[in-house]
Amino acid sequence: MTDLKLKNIRFDLDADGVATVLLDREGEAFNSLGPELAADLFAAIEHIEGNDEVAAVVIGSAKGDNFLSGADIRWLRSLDDADTARQLLTQAQDGFGRIERLTTEKGIPVVAAIHGACLGGGTELALSCSMRIASNDEKRTQMGQPEIKLGLIPAAGGTQRLPRLVGIAAALNLILTGRSVRPRRALKMGLIDEACPKEVLFDIAKKRALEAAATAPDAADDGRKTIGRIRSFLSPAHLQQLALEENPVGRRMLFSKAEEAMLKETKGNYPAPPAAFRAVKTGIDEGVEAGYASEIDEFSELIVSGEAKALMSIFFASQDLKKDTGTDSDADPVKVEKVAVLGGGLMGGGIAAVNTTNAGVATRIKEVDEAGVGRGLGYVAGVLDKQMKRRRLKPRDAAKMMHLVTGATDWSGMSSVDLVIEAVFEDLELKRDMVRQVEANTGPDTIFASNTSSIPISLIAEGADRPENIIGMHYFSPVEKMPLLEVIVTDKTADWVTATAVAFGKRQGKTVIVVNDGTGFYTSRIIAPYMYEVGWLLEEGLSVEDIDTAMVDWGFPVGPVQLIDEVGIDVGAKIGKVLREAFGDRLAPPAGFDKLVADDRMGRKNGRGFYLYEDGKREGVDETVYETLGVAPETVLARTEIQDRLALQMVNEAALCLEEGILRSARDGDIGAIFGLAFPPFTGGPFSYVDSVGAGVIADKLAKLAETHGDRYEPAAILTDYAANDKKFRS
Repeated sequence: MTDLKLKNIRFDLDADGVATVLLDREGEAFNSLGPELAADLFAAIEHIEGNDEVAAVVIGSAKGDNFLSGADIRWLRSLDDADTARQLLTQAQDGFGRIERLTTEKGIPVVAAIHGACLGGGTELALSCSMRIASNDEKRTQMGQPEIKLGLIPAAGGTQRLPRLVGIAAALNLILTGRSVRPRRALKMGLIDEACPKEVLFDIAKKRALEAAATAPDAADDGRKTIGRIRSFLSPAHLQQLALEENPVGRRMLFSKAEEAMLKETKGNYPAPPAAFRAVKTGIDEGVEAGYASEIDEFSELIVSGEAKALMSIFFASQDLKKDTGTDSDADPVKVEKVAVLGGGLMGGGIAAVNTTNAGVATRIKEVDEAGVGRGLGYVAGVLDKQMKRRRLKPRDAAKMMHLVTGATDWSGMSSVDLVIEAVFEDLELKRDMVRQVEANTGPDTIFASNTSSIPISLIAEGADRPENIIGMHYFSPVEKMPLLEVIVTDKTADWVTATAVAFGKRQGKTVIVVNDGTGFYTSRIIAPYMYEVGWLLEEGLSVEDIDTAMVDWGFPVGPVQLIDEVGIDVGAKIGKVLREAFGDRLAPPAGFDKLVADDRMGRKNGRGFYLYEDGKREGVDETVYETLGVAPETVLARTEIQDRLALQMVNEAALCLEEGILRSARDGDIGAIFGLAFPPFTGGPFSYVDSVGAGVIADKLAKLAETHGDRYEPAAILTDYAANDKKFRS
């Protein structure tokens, strides 16, 4: 009974009685859990159940750096019926239960041998095994339950087995945040039993499986072998956790605090975290069978929700962008090996850092003086230091990366650079001067990329000898954390230049969208009216707190007033002048911004803004700001009215960008707004939001606001067209 032929599983039974089950989804580079793989896996388990020669089982992967990445998102997205989802989940729970019962009822140890991504359904599969051994590859191997990021919850036993393995608090933390953990952390928390080099992973897994098989299970340990976990189990931290979680009063307090923190974070906008919380709590309070049933019920409702559909659309859009070259032609990118960064400030230092840590290219920072060079190099060193402290980098690797970065106050060593990224002050003449100097000191194929946030690239390229080599690469601060890169092309930018900028952005770890040239491009343009509306609301007598609270409740991570302080009031005023010149009064900032700048209020950077700052930490509202503006915060508006006035400014401007051809697609507009400006992900982005609410509803709201507040709310023609023809931006 050793022969077993399955499309998605490699099965082997060795002379020692160890059955090796390797996941190998047919025709795919990575394993993901769909009906076909699940059916073959459970067929292998059924084969093992009826085979007396099997003494132990090792479950691993035949893929290179991947165990099981989770459920097949394409399959999940196709589920539009709760009853169908319920049936499929019942089958999955039963299948993983059979794996668990191989140990608990038949005394057959089952060891998960994990290398690479083991996420979602992959972690749930591993949890059903009696032991988990992972490679100690901190870069490639990770475990977690990220379903919450798709608007879903673990539903193949994850909400039940994980708390019983690592404790309630640790499980809730993983499930409710969707975070993953690397091997070192997984071992410490008891999620895995052992970590070893990848090269000996299967040897160790088989050895441990046979050792466990030689130990007769008893009722006390429920048939499970706990090799390598005694030390962590007896640690003071774990004993303290047990004292809390095994005590009914302690459990109630733990659940109460966790629920309070979850609701504070989600503001009621995301249904998945409360659903996951309920499933975990049900299992703990009412028993595991009730917990399994709760999992299925909650998941089946979530899979057809608008929030899950929106979050999955973001996932697919970002996956599509990974394959997008940025151009419709077949132009190939050139290889970038040497990069120069002009400016060593916050942006320049951040760009140099991702060049080093992610792209792995030699980078030369040019500044006007040694102090500037030092700041740029210091920024890179700081990023590397943080990664070492988090144990994501070994000191020797960090040292190698740091050696890739050099600095200069002149143009020495730059004649052979492939790409120059300019990150100097937002001044047109200064940027044009950078173009002239770069063209004089580099080769004919060197690309010049400007990190401008608002100035049209065509204006920067005016008078250039090689305008076809000039492009925009707009990063977001802090560069090493923000995921978006906005590439801006003019009608003269060569396709190979676009393809190269896009490819290099991906090497930097960025999600890249390509937009056409224009003042403010896409992201700066749509955030401007959102921020300027703050000024109009303040002039009407609304308070800073009411404005910020309304938009945080709507789903933004910070309110627009706080955002202005973070960006810099002076920066907003400068961008406002540029936008007003291009678009007239529709995008003119209110006069209050000039008053704030005249009062030396720049925001967080000089400790004087809308908020008070103590040692760099934001405190309460600076009440004197109202006096500076000449207003009194005495007006009260309904929260929904505040939200409409602010959010619809951004949505309408996004529609105008699509209408005018700045955006290549609504997909790019959604990704740009979410990844660059933190537009609430549960909406799917501004265009998906319009689709869900209805273009007619949005256009009508804008028209009514325009009657009261003026032309800045005039709905984009594309919105009224989509409303009239019942069209959607995203299919």
